[in-house]
Amino acid sequence: MSIRLWPEQERPREKLLSLGAQALSDAELLAIFLRTGVAGKSAVDLAREQLQHFGGLRPLLESSESAFCQAPGLGRAKYAQLQAVLEMARRHLEAALIRDSVLDSPTAVRQYLSSRLRHQAREVFACLLLDNRHRVIRYEALFQGTLNAAAVYPREVVKLALQANAAAVILSHNHPSGVAEPSQADRQITERLREALALVDIRVLDHLVVGDTEVVSFAERGWL
Repeated sequence: MSIRLWPEQERPREKLLSLGAQALSDAELLAIFLRTGVAGKSAVDLAREQLQHFGGLRPLLESSESAFCQAPGLGRAKYAQLQAVLEMARRHLEAALIRDSVLDSPTAVRQYLSSRLRHQAREVFACLLLDNRHRVIRYEALFQGTLNAAAVYPREVVKLALQANAAAVILSHNHPSGVAEPSQADRQITERLREALALVDIRVLDHLVVGDTEVVSFAERGWL
């Protein structure tokens, strides 16, 4: 049955406007994004089918262009729309960090860095560059690949921070394995960077390791 023939209070769009987005299931949210179904399937039916195919909402949102576009009812136009939505969400999180001190918004910092790094298939080392009021100047991804003491160059981090006139930085990298627990190499890299940046009077406020469902803070562990 077409969604237009459903009782009004059960239609995803009307339900969202009445009760708020949080009241909708993953399938209902995805159905609003899809807008239309395919022959013999409503948008909600199609959404449920795709969630089952990809294994949930998150794998669908983080799927490659080729995998996404091969799924029935999706395609390149929908993929472009999805990437635009995800980027708007990242910029929304970033705007809060630029406006406020990161020390006042630890949850926002974690959410923002997770949105940037969690889906990466390779390890990515990045910095949040901060001004003297601990507001974000910008985010910069610096190194990719297997991170160890030889792969992250302190001089490049120092150079970047000086060019941005940063007063402090928050370091971050992801673990594609999904396990956020820092390694001994992570601790060694952090200490080298902390010492190098201290020479030019730039503080390392934290190093956040992004896993699949967890973000580990060096500062909270007492390692900084």
